[in-house]
Amino acid sequence: MSRILVVDDVAALAEQYAYDLRRLGGHEVSVAASGKGALEALERDGADCVILDLEMPGVDGFEVLRRLKHQGIDTPVIVYTGTGDYDRCIQAIRLGAMGFIDKAEPMERVNQEVVSAVERHRLRREVFALQRRLGESSVLLGVSNAMARLRDVIARIAPIPSTVLILGESGTGKELVARELHRLGKNPAGPFIAINCAALPEQLVESELFGHERGAFTGAVAQRKGAFEVAAGGTLFLDEVGELPPAVQAKLLRALEGDQIQRVGATHPVTVDARVVAATNRDLDAEVKRGGFREDLLYRLNVHTIEVPPLRDRREDIALLAERFLDETSRRFGVLPRRLSGEAKELLVGYDWRRNNVRELRNMVERMVVTADGETIRAEHVPPAIRGDDAPTDSPRSFQDLKTEAERAIILAALERHEWHVTRTAEALDLADHASLLKIMRRLDIRRE
Repeated sequence: MSRILVVDDVAALAEQYAYDLRRLGGHEVSVAASGKGALEALERDGADCVILDLEMPGVDGFEVLRRLKHQGIDTPVIVYTGTGDYDRCIQAIRLGAMGFIDKAEPMERVNQEVVSAVERHRLRREVFALQRRLGESSVLLGVSNAMARLRDVIARIAPIPSTVLILGESGTGKELVARELHRLGKNPAGPFIAINCAALPEQLVESELFGHERGAFTGAVAQRKGAFEVAAGGTLFLDEVGELPPAVQAKLLRALEGDQIQRVGATHPVTVDARVVAATNRDLDAEVKRGGFREDLLYRLNVHTIEVPPLRDRREDIALLAERFLDETSRRFGVLPRRLSGEAKELLVGYDWRRNNVRELRNMVERMVVTADGETIRAEHVPPAIRGDDAPTDSPRSFQDLKTEAERAIILAALERHEWHVTRTAEALDLADHASLLKIMRRLDIRRE
């Protein structure tokens, strides 16, 4: 026996539906006379399925669907209409309704739709629970209390489709958090679209996010969907959202408020259903006070806030991460697996990693893999900045340091002579090919300014 809630402002019709559903399906049926009453009943008593009228005064069926989505209530909803306007029913489906019927449908079919909706919802929840138990393990590595708290927050927020604002320093893994929210969300099979707002040219930001129509501007030779539409049914991750220009902030606010976007050059809006997750390393409250970020947009983005801890606040994870990066880098470079000596681990754990956190640790591990001659990475292979001896000193340096310094000077001089033309420089140094020189340049961290 299923618990059904019928929502209609016409009391006689709602009671007739309730009577027929009890008679045909043996369901336990209750009635709500308004959208507001339906939301209160669902929060108080719950239900296995809702039959919802779209056309009601005050809080109509569309608003009920929006609020259910915002609150993370995933009760299956079947909408019905007596106007024959099926375009509005399709709009309701986009807002989360599971199906729609006409008020003139025979009650036998209505009962079958209810039974089918309840069964599909039960199966979906079982599959989701199975995925949570047997699915891939979290990419958020760490045994520290800070990481345990972070994983717990993500697990609680992931099933709720509201917007999330991820805060954290550069390199802490904000995109990994966003991907974990997507993986543990209601539709992990849906698309995950990541946009770096700071990397978009200002004149193309609107087109990248919202799309454009053919002829909207010079070079727009065809209609193009933006990130919001491409992410339909999944997650749109807006990294460095604090870098968006004011005009785009206004359009983003409208998109979040109405679940609709308007392509550049279009005359009609398009409904979108992507979950938005944003991230920033800026203090957006300070940006609001300075006038660089809209306060109303901040309130729409930070419905839920997740703070990613910096690496220095989870030092017990540093050795674990370094060893994982060692394995990955060794496989990628095709070299024998490396291991960290005790002294090297102590140096890594004692460093603050304030420049770029986990990303900086990964880069340093890659440099050590290239620098080390044998299978063990010792203290002398750890970059000077981490050892704390990058300042000038009169103490004698190791043979490895002198060798690296001489090799770097030779490569730089050759590159300057050949105007940084890699192939010609490789030939002049009698190397096998330009790839050999590029490998040496990466090992020595040589880049043209």
